[in-house]
Amino acid sequence: MAKVNVDTLVVKKPPLGVRMYKYRYFYLMALPVVILLLIFYYWPMLGIRYAFSTYKLKHITSGQGPDYSTGIGNFQKLFTDRFFLDAFRNTVILSFWNLVFATVFTVIVALLINEIQAEWGKKFVQTVLYLPHFLSWVVVASIFTLILSAGSDATGVDTSTVGFINAVFLKLGIISKPVSFLTEKSTWRPAWYIIQRWKETGWGTIIYLAALSGISPDLYEAAEIDGAGRLKQTWYITLPSLMNTILIVFILNLAKILNVFESVFVLYNELVYSVSDVIQTYTYRKGIQGNDYGYSTAIGLFKSVISLFLVTGADYVAKRIRGYGIV
Repeated sequence: MAKVNVDTLVVKKPPLGVRMYKYRYFYLMALPVVILLLIFYYWPMLGIRYAFSTYKLKHITSGQGPDYSTGIGNFQKLFTDRFFLDAFRNTVILSFWNLVFATVFTVIVALLINEIQAEWGKKFVQTVLYLPHFLSWVVVASIFTLILSAGSDATGVDTSTVGFINAVFLKLGIISKPVSFLTEKSTWRPAWYIIQRWKETGWGTIIYLAALSGISPDLYEAAEIDGAGRLKQTWYITLPSLMNTILIVFILNLAKILNVFESVFVLYNELVYSVSDVIQTYTYRKGIQGNDYGYSTAIGLFKSVISLFLVTGADYVAKRIRGYGIV
């Protein structure tokens, strides 16, 4: 048998300059996106240096630059600041349970939508569920403030202006006087979870419906022949087929677990700060309202580092459980 020269089988790549010239139009098409990434994502990262400085409004108005003599003082202040610790605890609690509820409810709703046989019925239900997602949080907050209103007098003396929920509860005898759901600590979090699911559950089902459409009908036909009902088909075929998608969506959402801002900002108030104030709203008050840019930058950097650890940790767990991750 003739000996084959391995060197002759190796295809040498053209020089980099030749390849760039060959694909010059592709690089030209990507150039605007690259420029936008550099301007809006990477250039602002230079502001991380302010986390190690004292930088307030008086430094700007007086023409002074940041005072870097503070070093890691801002980070030391974080762990002794009671209000930041409360905000961090609230962020974890709100985000964690919202993530759990989002995963459970979106999967359940996606399964229910998938069971609708009539195509027009499925489209109608999807449209109705998707609509709240396109409302801004300001509009949503206004709607639910009216619906959950306790009226002009929360003591129950005048209940003529109570919101829909309080009116129904009063008629049914569930409560004896109107409840101000968004100004009481015991009811603010449940109200926030419900509002979150009302707005985002329908939109979250899109990915799961796409995954459901990829499951082979042969699996269901075989299960039906074997005598499996819809519940067993869902448990032994549908859910295992969705696990990869659920895992990926969970890890991606975990990266945003600390990025709670707008939904809380438009619904919270000083009366419920102890249960509703989160890192982003606390940063807003310190940085924008309090003009303490150095301290607020330190808070933002701390949040980003924690988010990075959460994502890499979740991906590591996914690799240990299923043998592979997404990062």
